[in-house]
Amino acid sequence: MSVIATRDRRPPASTNGSALAPGAASEGAGAAIPPVPFDHEELVIKRGRRSGRHVIVAVHSTTLGPALGGVRLWRYAAPTDGARDALRLARGMTFKAAAAGLDLGGGKGVICAPAGAATDGTQRRDMLLDFGDLVDSLGGRYITAEDVGISPSDLVVIRERTEHVTGMPADRGGSGDPSPSTALGVEAAMRACARERFGSSRLAGRRVVVSGLGHVGSNLARRLSLAGAELRVSDIDRERRSVADALGAEWIAPGDDLVAECDFLAPCALGGAIDASNLPLLRCEIVCGCANNQLADEALAGDLAERGILYAPDFVVNAGGLIHVHMEIRGYPEEQARRLALGTEDNLDRVLAAARDRSITPLEAARELARERLEAAGGARAAA
Repeated sequence: MSVIATRDRRPPASTNGSALAPGAASEGAGAAIPPVPFDHEELVIKRGRRSGRHVIVAVHSTTLGPALGGVRLWRYAAPTDGARDALRLARGMTFKAAAAGLDLGGGKGVICAPAGAATDGTQRRDMLLDFGDLVDSLGGRYITAEDVGISPSDLVVIRERTEHVTGMPADRGGSGDPSPSTALGVEAAMRACARERFGSSRLAGRRVVVSGLGHVGSNLARRLSLAGAELRVSDIDRERRSVADALGAEWIAPGDDLVAECDFLAPCALGGAIDASNLPLLRCEIVCGCANNQLADEALAGDLAERGILYAPDFVVNAGGLIHVHMEIRGYPEEQARRLALGTEDNLDRVLAAARDRSITPLEAARELARERLEAAGGARAAA
């Protein structure tokens, strides 16, 4: 069974329309997300012929180039929740690529894992192969990569069914782990935020809370430790406390991290960390982390501004990983990828300057600048 929805391939515009009926959607089963604006080019949902599980691809825009975005393997309460997650994340990838100056569009993949037992062995392989078939059916309009619940070895399996995969392991000719590049870009963004708020880009002595010590969060914590930041870290997995011990960082219990007093709060786990209930309790000067969709509702960007908290838009801040896998597609050297990731500081400087000049939030400014690039590219194509 498959469901396919398409619309004209025009640059994304603001819309109040939403895709799929409102209801419980998730970063994980049971966690609600807001309705998703439907200005996407394509949404494809299929039930895999091997696994019987739903596999999903959302293509938001191909105005600048093929839609690139990772695939996440996650347990959702229903396939519609997975579809809404894909739509939401694909839209963010469009703006991330546009803001980073890359010739890529935005897309996202989802594999709806079964509830209960861990997905491994034949069952996992079948789901990955089914997803690979779906990607291949799109003829290169969507390129997949690693995301939550997916490992480099999983990408190798997907690659059996499609060539439209990036971020492959280095021993398979790919660009390898993108998390160091993402962390490099987040640190660069923090320097821009520090200059905006404190008048100096120095991170030494700044109080930083890193919430989430996954691949990127751990890399970021190490970089901040070397930069001389006063570091506090947290993760729901208590085994990650070893990272804190190795860095000499203070460990904070999960739940206390977001409301700890600090200069920088760096959300580095799954999205929606900041919501209407905890926003009034925040005691930070700046929110700048690597997680996607850190705000449970984008309207909260205005509430943060009213409280005097500087919010660095996540799709600008965490573009280093996208730059890294883009290197594999375009074939440019690693040193160029590093320079582009460090350029996140300049990109965020431009966003913050536009926010001041236009009297809008940094999130609104980042979206406007990205949309201007998309519209210019769309107009150029129409005139060609």
